[in-house]
Amino acid sequence: MTQSFWLFGSYLTILADRTTTGGQYDLLEGYFPPGTQTPLHRHTRYSKQVYVLEGEVTIWTDVQKIEIGTGEIFLIPVGTPHVVGAIGDEPARGLIVAAPSAFARLVATVGTQERADPLDLELFNRISAEIGDEVLVPPGTLPSAATKM
Repeated sequence: MTQSFWLFGSYLTILADRTTTGGQYDLLEGYFPPGTQTPLHRHTRYSKQVYVLEGEVTIWTDVQKIEIGTGEIFLIPVGTPHVVGAIGDEPARGLIVAAPSAFARLVATVGTQERADPLDLELFNRISAEIGDEVLVPPGTLPSAATKM
């Protein structure tokens, strides 16, 4: 059974998680409205791949800024500081694979049912710490090396 949640302005649908993959990976579909982006963060226990189904996604890492479009994929290795956003005028849709499974737990636990519902930051910080995620700066801040490109 799929579940959908809003998190940092994006609508994420969990297609597979630890319960269906034996903990090997999570598979989510994301809808990213124009102007949405994650905070600068890193995953210390899992990698993440983003595959664009429609539109364009921009990914900033500590060393580069890359734009990927429909049919393109980008791997974010474990430990890489990054921001993922849809900064153009059009929304984007994509698949997110996190391996091993952990990201879907964060989404299901702290995501909200309504876009306007406030994020419980205390819960977000606690679950992030439990799964090995680190938010490095407040939302809206881009990696310094990538912004110079």
